[in-house]
This record gives sequence, structure tokens and C-alpha cells, in this order.
Amino acid sequence: MKRPVILLTGGGTAGHVSVNEALIPVFSEKGYEIHYIGSHDGIEKELIGDGHPEVVYHAIQSGKLRRYFSMKNFTDPFRVGAGLIQALAIIRKIKPEIIFSKGGFVSVPVVLAAKMTKVPVVIHESDVTPGLANKMALPFSNHIFTVFEQTLNYVPGGKATCSGAIIRPELFNGVRKEGLRIAGLSGEKPVLIIMGGSQGSAVLNEAVRKDLSRILSKFDIIHLCGKGNLDETLEHTSGYTQFEYVTDGLPDLLAASDFAVSRAGSNAIFELLALYKPMLLIPLSAAKSRGDQILNASYFESLGLAQVLKEEDVGLRPLSEEFISFIEEKDNLMGNMKKVATPKIPEEMVEMILSHRK
Repeated sequence: MKRPVILLTGGGTAGHVSVNEALIPVFSEKGYEIHYIGSHDGIEKELIGDGHPEVVYHAIQSGKLRRYFSMKNFTDPFRVGAGLIQALAIIRKIKPEIIFSKGGFVSVPVVLAAKMTKVPVVIHESDVTPGLANKMALPFSNHIFTVFEQTLNYVPGGKATCSGAIIRPELFNGVRKEGLRIAGLSGEKPVLIIMGGSQGSAVLNEAVRKDLSRILSKFDIIHLCGKGNLDETLEHTSGYTQFEYVTDGLPDLLAASDFAVSRAGSNAIFELLALYKPMLLIPLSAAKSRGDQILNASYFESLGLAQVLKEEDVGLRPLSEEFISFIEEKDNLMGNMKKVATPKIPEEMVEMILSHRK
């Protein structure tokens, strides 16, 4: 008997992939043949195409949707059109029961193709306000799931559900001793994990390295600095270890960490919340984004779940002073974190998705 097929899509950043990663094992256990549509060179190709051999990965053309002037705005519509034709061919061939889209530019032609082939599609929005790709996908979707309750104010009534955050179960399986071994740290000082997102943060990287000696007088550091952002001159610096990006070892590194400094992508901050990691959030500035991370960080700050440092204020005083001030709030942050409802497990999310099959 032919197995039922589920098609997943989403890409561009790790945040557009991590929820799909959490769902893949559940769909597999339910006997689904899992297919994924992503781009040729996005991070989803590495995380899904290379990291999950049980998934059939399909790469399509994808154009970026920009809010600013660029000559590529004239050529990328043709790439989106090519991606639409490719997505149509894939969907007609594999005949999925339903399509789940996590957003990102590559998902737009997939959702359009789903509408044209009359395959049910549900989308997932992690931020307070929908991203541009999901805004475009909304009219063609059957349902949207949101992480934040407030997001329901921005999406059509009757086709939206606040599902809450979805956390990858493996994050809870980290071992502190193994994380310290991977990072080459003794654990004698508090361990601070610094995460600039999958693409890294030049502002944060520079500020950390500029004040590194003073920071290291108080902390050991695990620095996830983004692809291509390693500083070879800092290799073998005692108490400091740097990685471009970590996948398999991340649960252990998080278990080894006492505090976190992070961008404010929704998936990352909800994962830190679930692990009870006191966090200092440095959201991507409005000048560099649509402001979604600022809204995410403001929401967490309003609930007493995190402290926030504006990107524009990074460097106004030594980062070591910011960190010392931040850890003084540890007890308050931890107390508030324990009052928050537990996130959804992937099994619950899969059942919600499958409830929208045709």
C-alpha cells in the first residue's frame, strides 16, 4: 500500500526550518512519506536536504521579496515564476495530502501551486506580525497557526489558530558535561552562550570581541557567530570558543550555558524560555528588518521573561557591563519563566495540521 505523502516547505533562515525539523520525526512515525521543497542554496538545503536522509528534498528557484529598491527586483519575479512551475510539477507528481509551510521566500511559489492544484495548505507564523511571505500566502491558504495570541489580530478570522510555540524535543536532552567538552570549557565560571542567528550579527560579534578580555574575567563564552564570521586570531583563547553554526551539538551547548545573549527570532527565544535560560535579547534593528524581532523582544520584556538591549545601543558602554547588569536579574527572570505555560509538543502540532486534510 502506498504511504500517504506530506509536503513541507520553508527556508531562508534557521527559524523557517526548525519547526519543520521538529515535525519530521512525528510524520515519519505516522508512516508518512515526507517531501520538502526548499531553495538550491538556502540553509534549509543543509539542515533538511543534508541532515534528514529520510526526507526527499526538492530544490526550486526562489526570488527574494524586497521592500527596498534593487535591480534584482526586476529579475526575481521570473525566478518566482520558474519556482511556481517547478512546484506545480512536484506537487502533481507526489500528490501530498496536505502542505505545511513555515514561511520564507521559497514558500510563496509552493503555496500558490498548492492553491492551483487544490491541495490543502496550512502555514505557520512565528512572529507577532506576519512576515511578507506569509502575508502573500494567506489568501491561498486553508489555515494559519500562530505562536503569539496577538498575531490573530493581523490574520483573517475563522482561519487562524494560536498554537503556541513548538519546541524540538531533542533540546531537552542536552548534557552539560558534554557541552563543556565540545566547547573546551572548564565550567568553573558562569557560561554565557552568545547567538547572533544563523547568519550571524556583525554588530554583536564586533562588540563581543572588542571587550573580550573583560567579559572573560567574569564568564566563559560559547559564541555562535554565523557562517564566515570566525576570527582565527582568537582561536585557542582560554575560556572562549567560537562556532559558525551548530546543529547536532546545540542541545549540549545550551545545557552547558547558564545565560544566553541572543537575537530575538521567535523560535530561538521560545526555545531559551522552555529551557529556562535567562536571556538578554538584542533584536535586529528596524533599519535592517521589518521590526519583527523588536516586537518579539518587547513582548518578552513586558512579561519579565528577558532583558532587552537595542542594537543601536550596543557599544554605548562596554558589553561586559551590560552582561554583569543582566545577570543580576537572573532570579527575577527565572521566576517569571516558570509561570509561563509549557509549549506544544510536535505530536500535538502534527495532529492540528492533519485536521485540515481534504
